[in-house]
Amino acid sequence: MNDFSAPHRIVVLGSANMDLVVTQPRLPKPGETMFGTGFSTVPGGKGLNQAVAAARQGGVVEFIGAVGSDGYGRELRDLVSGEGIGAEGLAETSEPTGTAHISVLDSGENSIVVVSGANNTVTALTAAQEARIRESSFLVMQCELPVAALEAGITVARESGVFAVLTPAPVMPLPAGFLASVDLVVPNQIEAAELTGESDPARAAEVLSAGGTWAIVTLGAEGCIVAHDGAVLGLAPARPVTAVDTTAAGDTFVGALVARLAARSAPGAVSAAGLTDERMIDAVRWATVASSISVTRAGATSSMPTLAEVAAILA
Repeated sequence: MNDFSAPHRIVVLGSANMDLVVTQPRLPKPGETMFGTGFSTVPGGKGLNQAVAAARQGGVVEFIGAVGSDGYGRELRDLVSGEGIGAEGLAETSEPTGTAHISVLDSGENSIVVVSGANNTVTALTAAQEARIRESSFLVMQCELPVAALEAGITVARESGVFAVLTPAPVMPLPAGFLASVDLVVPNQIEAAELTGESDPARAAEVLSAGGTWAIVTLGAEGCIVAHDGAVLGLAPARPVTAVDTTAAGDTFVGALVARLAARSAPGAVSAAGLTDERMIDAVRWATVASSISVTRAGATSSMPTLAEVAAILA
């Protein structure tokens, strides 16, 4: 297991699901029955995905969330243990483990329906879970847990000077001032437009980063826009590949990004103001390569690359 006494530790507060993946040539029409071409079960959930992605990129990671006492829950616990991710904050509940029902088209695009299950029981943090956040340098969150859990996490992070990262997916109503209290927000272009009302992703990035924070708006095959303190730094191009399955592309990007930021940060607290443009661009470059590798493979956690694979491309 990773040494949680290392200088920069990452806590992921998020969902853990079992992905039920069907491959098919296209989406069915309403009322239509069609044949798929394959089926698999793959550990997933945006929180667990990002935790695995960060751990495989050398991050020292702790996961906070919940699973059921069923077979899927045991499989997810085995994955967490096998990846060297700390699981003291992973609760077991009487609710069934969350599931994500994923249709992957021949084009590589996907559509997803999530049944939250045990994830919906995470409405507060225990004293032990709060302590793990306080002892970390980075808190990584998404929006597949109840808002109350996100509020609890950001409150602890702000009190403790922990760098907070949010993937606002799926987009949901958030308390006033919540986004402004996050150090880095990473939406895709659709989510960025929903959050800001701006159809231009560059303008959306400016709005999301206003007030001294960071925003990275991902654009799929076009790369991503990086902004800080209300100003766009530029467009980081994607690495051209032939996509097989884009299911975990965004989560791989975020996990690898945070792991790289952690690896290159000097000892001490990490702040949005103290994070240089050079360090962020380096982390974005690293995350872009990791994400590009993931889309050439099927599945969520099963597609995520190791540190060695990314380093070999960037060597």
